[in-house]
Amino acid sequence: MSRKHKILVPEAREGLDRLKAEVMNVKDRENVKYEVADEKGISLQKGYNGNIKAKDAGEIGGSIGGNMVRELVKMAQKQMTKQR
Repeated sequence: MSRKHKILVPEAREGLDRLKAEVMNVKDRENVKYEVADEKGISLQKGYNGNIKAKDAGEIGGSIGGNMVRELVKMAQKQMTKQR
């Protein structure tokens, strides 16, 4: 089953990229996935990467997405406690 990762609100792209860089502790938003891949010892280049294993691609994206979700949950919890 193919999944397309399309942002439902295109205007949110910049904010999501900023959050991704912040959560992963990376200064350059454009290079987050490359730095994560490098830390994990996975060869990832700009452009075509059809030669890497799906498992490796999942490790890169999974760690980024998982950390982003954790941070979003913390932010929502903090917001909810402020509203009480």
